[in-house]
Amino acid sequence: MSPAQETLLRRVEKVDGGLDSQDVATSLGVDHQAIVGAVKSLLALGDVISADQRSSKHWELTGEGCEIAEQGSHEARVVSSIPEEGMPQSQLMKLAFGKVGFSKAMSNKWIRLDKGHEGGPRIFKTVEHLEDLVRDKLLLVQKGQASQLEEKEKNELKKRKLLSEVTVKSYWITKGSCFSTTITKQETELTPEMIASGSWKEKKFKPYNFEALGVAPDCGHLHPLMKVRTQFRQIFLEMGFTEMPTNNFIESSFWNFDSLFQPQQHPARDQHDTFFLSDPAQAHEFPQDYLERVRKVHSEGGFGSQGYKYDWKIEEAQKNILRTHTTAVSARMLYKLAQQEKFTPVKYFSIDRVFRNETLDATHLAEFHQIEGVVADYGLTLGDLMGILHQFFNKLGITKLRFKPAYNPYTEPSMEVFSYHEGLKKWVEVGNSGMFRPEMLLPMGLPEGVTVIAWGLSLER
Repeated sequence: MSPAQETLLRRVEKVDGGLDSQDVATSLGVDHQAIVGAVKSLLALGDVISADQRSSKHWELTGEGCEIAEQGSHEARVVSSIPEEGMPQSQLMKLAFGKVGFSKAMSNKWIRLDKGHEGGPRIFKTVEHLEDLVRDKLLLVQKGQASQLEEKEKNELKKRKLLSEVTVKSYWITKGSCFSTTITKQETELTPEMIASGSWKEKKFKPYNFEALGVAPDCGHLHPLMKVRTQFRQIFLEMGFTEMPTNNFIESSFWNFDSLFQPQQHPARDQHDTFFLSDPAQAHEFPQDYLERVRKVHSEGGFGSQGYKYDWKIEEAQKNILRTHTTAVSARMLYKLAQQEKFTPVKYFSIDRVFRNETLDATHLAEFHQIEGVVADYGLTLGDLMGILHQFFNKLGITKLRFKPAYNPYTEPSMEVFSYHEGLKKWVEVGNSGMFRPEMLLPMGLPEGVTVIAWGLSLER
């Protein structure tokens, strides 16, 4: 038991009613928080004492008030500093208490100012003895006798920032049902040894708190990929992009390949790279006029292109697959944009799963998440694409970028994006990019001056 606890218990024992923790602290000459700590410790032991929290207001001297209580008020110090022959006003104003003291002393008519003095304005005393009431009032407050002052007097001192009213929280302490001046430590655990020996019968146990919160159980956490996905999504939204709906994992070969000007004999459309559905095996609903324009640009050419010069087959375009990239969604969104009466620039993004018929190994799975960004507007150039890629990757903390020419069936020009990996000390590929070809955009119905820049990367990478 600490000395504070022992002293507090002895004080409580001697009184019939109760006592205030603030009064105990004052009488013992200790900090009130030391008594509060003793009260809380005793309360934790059970019903040794009972304590009700109270709030009370009292007056305290500010730092300036304490200085005046010790050295006197500013006006009294001004008077005491003036000699019989007077003092130049400029000299008085250099004193720390000069300005405030001069004003108050003039109001009390303790001094006078001779402005016509030949050496300049000079101050003289008009009293030999004075009563420093300000200091006397502050000394009363310091002694805990603030009740002897009228409210008007207290408020005047408060206005001069010499007093402050503070709220003090204290405890009204009384004896508990198990009050004792000697305390034995209560047990918190019932051990097998206590049960075996029977010693638990003589032990005093601390009451069990059924309201206490238990240890929080381990629970699920966000998957690292979901955390990174949220970070990417936030970056796109900060850059003013709109998220595309990507809730269709099943896609027709037409939207996944043909609409992107990817020929039907392309290796990516082989069963070794793509998952084909057996039921339903085919899609049948397509915008027919757009379908015809896509067929024509593939087989005959158009819009300044000679096409691929092959026999385009609707049966190939109808095959249902698990989408191999989210660019199929971009194609749908751009076609929808082209159907508007008036073209408006757009910025789209998507983050979702795609599927590839890969050989599974340490670095390849049959599905992964693709991140894609698309910007459509008049007059966009490769410089715009590079600039937006720098802005995008800078927000990820990737500042060192390189671009390498590449080939994609539906973008021209195309670029692979490389970043310098500080850990590996080498350049690694982080994405692919390019400008969608006219053979892809113009059959959709987009105006001729509109260009579309796009880039994609893997969330897992």
